[in-house]
Amino acid sequence: MRSATGAVARWTALVIAAVLFLLPFYLLVRNGLATRAEITAPNWTFFPSKIHWENFGQLFDDETVPFARSLVNSTVVATLQTLGQLLLCSLAGYGLARIPYRHAKKVLYGVIATLMIPTSVTFVPTFVVVSTLGWISDLRGLIVPGLFSAFTTFLFRQYFLDFPRELEEAGRMDGLSRWGVFWRIVAPNSKGFFAALAVINFIGSWNAFLWPLIIAQDPSTWTVQVALSGLLTSQNPKINLLFLAAAVSILPIVLVFVALQRYLVKGVAESGLRG
Repeated sequence: MRSATGAVARWTALVIAAVLFLLPFYLLVRNGLATRAEITAPNWTFFPSKIHWENFGQLFDDETVPFARSLVNSTVVATLQTLGQLLLCSLAGYGLARIPYRHAKKVLYGVIATLMIPTSVTFVPTFVVVSTLGWISDLRGLIVPGLFSAFTTFLFRQYFLDFPRELEEAGRMDGLSRWGVFWRIVAPNSKGFFAALAVINFIGSWNAFLWPLIIAQDPSTWTVQVALSGLLTSQNPKINLLFLAAAVSILPIVLVFVALQRYLVKGVAESGLRG
């Protein structure tokens, strides 16, 4: 009897949680396929009496907000930043964890110290550098500053500290260099952790707003988040298109999350941050 009651309670809690989590997605879809009058009408309906599929055409044909272009830009920026962080931060983390040298701890402390610096402190110097290089309204200005992350480096370092040394020693006995050990043994056996950080970094890059807002001054270089703000702050706010654009913009990260979500818990568990 107790087990049956407990199962009912768990399922009830799960259903309530699912409804609460899905409610925002329902509102995005419902309002995105409605008209402005239906969204602001005093009488609420579960779904519009007529589904306005033409809203998609209006969204992608809007010349003031190049939404299709912004999707491409966000995909390019998020993908390259994720790949760059996985490459550079994994190499840096592996070096800090496995390559002994005199100032290893000092370098590690320096990396950790950068995590304590507020983003607002480094924002202006980074902007000056990007501006000097002529990367304003250029995808390079959006991508390059995010190719390295001290936090991702620290996570890789913690993970590689627990990586089985026996596998690396076996590779060294077979004549592999440290570079060969990393690429042929360590990286292939760490796919789960790489995938977990890929999901986290991709979502973070896709949702970035302040830096793209400052750098992407030309509409052709806008990312999704900047395009959404353009729909909101225009002289004639297109509320229904804003909801539809928000629904479309989250589809890529939902797909990435669904495809790789099983690695998230595993990656956190293997990161060395237990207990």
